Amino acid sequence: MNLIEGKKLVKNFKNKQVIQGIDFEIRQGEILALIGPNGVGKSTTIAMLLGILTPDAGSISYWRTDYKDHIGAQLQSTPFFEGYSAKENLKLFGALYHTNLSDEAIEKKLTDCHLENAGKTPAVKLSIGQQKRLAIGVTTVHHPELVILDEPTAGLDPRSRHEIKEMIDGLAKNNQTVLFSSHDMEEVEKLADRLIFMNHGKIMDQGSPGELIEKHQVESLEMLYLKLTEKN
Repeated sequence: MNLIEGKKLVKNFKNKQVIQGIDFEIRQGEILALIGPNGVGKSTTIAMLLGILTPDAGSISYWRTDYKDHIGAQLQSTPFFEGYSAKENLKLFGALYHTNLSDEAIEKKLTDCHLENAGKTPAVKLSIGQQKRLAIGVTTVHHPELVILDEPTAGLDPRSRHEIKEMIDGLAKNNQTVLFSSHDMEEVEKLADRLIFMNHGKIMDQGSPGELIEKHQVESLEMLYLKLTEKN
């Protein structure tokens, strides 16, 4: 089953067409990676999926009418409640999602986020890696069917990237669908069931890592990235 299907989506900014008639789908139960250089339309596409931006042409269909209640989105920055701890932020975001978290549920979420020793630390004073993990935590307090993560490991050290990979894998094992964008091809190869490559506001190709490597006769996803995103 498709959770979301986009058809012939177009988005313009200041008379420039940044999304050029793309078609895609997000399938239930998959980990889908959205790949491409900076500025090619990945974040714009995510914003349209979330209803933050309205397409100038094309259509987006969803698996349910109340889809916004069943999506969790971690964008490139998360505005935590200043002056509140990591634990308190989880509680507050739970309330925003109409989810009353028990103390036991909060402790489990902190453990899932590798923050079991940082629950009392003010969220804004956590390290960048800890904040990224807490951002995924507050995004998923209501157990959304679809989780959207915009470059969740950008700018992080190897340990923090590894911990976020574990979190994404855990979401999938919990029967949640995940869409994430990334520039880390090793990360993508380990996590993603399917990839969508974007460049110049277009989808260059999509499929499983193995299928695309074989189709384009390259040795790795990194070589495939270079081939599909080379400048015209």
